[in-house]
Amino acid sequence: MVPTEEKVMVTSPRKVCSVLHRLLWAVFVAQALASLLVDLPYSYAAGWLPAVAAVLLGTGLSLTARRAEAAAVARGPVEVAPPVAGTWSALNSPADRVPSHGTRAYGQAYAIDITAEDPDRPRPAFAWFGPPARRPEAYPAFGAPLFAVADGTVVRAEDRLRDHRARSSLPGLLYLLVVESLVRAVAGVSQVTGNHLVLDLGDGTYALYAHLRRGSLRVRPGDRVAAGQLLAACGNSGNSSEPHVHFQLMDAPDPDTASGIPFTWRGVGVPRGGEVFTAPPPPTEDRPPAQAPTPTEDRAPAQTSTLAEDRAPAQAQAQTSTPTEDRPPASSPPRTETQSQPPAETQSPTPPQTQAEAQSPTPAPEDARPAGRIDRPRRRPGGVVPER
Repeated sequence: MVPTEEKVMVTSPRKVCSVLHRLLWAVFVAQALASLLVDLPYSYAAGWLPAVAAVLLGTGLSLTARRAEAAAVARGPVEVAPPVAGTWSALNSPADRVPSHGTRAYGQAYAIDITAEDPDRPRPAFAWFGPPARRPEAYPAFGAPLFAVADGTVVRAEDRLRDHRARSSLPGLLYLLVVESLVRAVAGVSQVTGNHLVLDLGDGTYALYAHLRRGSLRVRPGDRVAAGQLLAACGNSGNSSEPHVHFQLMDAPDPDTASGIPFTWRGVGVPRGGEVFTAPPPPTEDRPPAQAPTPTEDRAPAQTSTLAEDRAPAQAQAQTSTPTEDRPPASSPPRTETQSQPPAETQSPTPPQTQAEAQSPTPAPEDARPAGRIDRPRRRPGGVVPER
């Protein structure tokens, strides 16, 4: 079900302009490619009209975003918790420049990119002429848990896109910037952000997590989340050169119509590009709860006469821990009347015990059952995962 906020934004003027902006660029690229194969039925100058219109429209969208950002800056940065835990480093940061990614599109004027750092498993270095792509599993950030930065409501959630290989060389990076980025921009915001999640934090503030791992979402639209709750995992989907987390605050749930909002991470601030920082684990991090110990009365004793008699009747003679008064009292009179041989007290105690146990309908006491016979529900490890 599409949230109400998204339904409204679909018909907003800014949304229409954003879609038209992409269509104009798509037309320009399509005719440029077609001109290499056939002669177009119009002049060369007319072929540039879609590009000119796209630039003008993009400029108008940028100006409106600037005005919205100015109002957000006047209110000051919004403080939230870090979306990660452990050691990370910043790649593109609003602490160095605004807009941090060179554009205000998709509400990313104050966005930040971070990647995990692991001294025991360092991420592969950029290779000028090395392998054009590497598997995302080679990077420590891939699969790292992501947490809610504040209490909020999920308004957008998607994790169906695949995690592609990292563009870790000069040929791979050129392909990403020249070909892939253009195609994704024309295809729409979902192809740029990849698998993503948007939280409504209240007071007109929304948090975007982009480039999530495929199939890692723990929530769905409409779910209420608490600060520190596990949401998803870092991936390499969308317009991404390597596994990393793209995080931003914005003033609308749809990145197509949103403007950026400055943020600061509690206890960390806003790290600069190349800066390594350590984020503490959230207090409500989803960790498997400790296994509750089994009550003592539910555990089978290490040695019991009942277990010994069930497995080896011959050992019953050596077991004297069972009191005589625990045996069924009705078993003695019948034995005295039917036996013509020596009195019952001179006979071995083993036959009466074995016959009494065979005739007794009462099951063995609960505390005498072996551990394998106890049918008790076991506590499942892990936190509660909301239904998807």
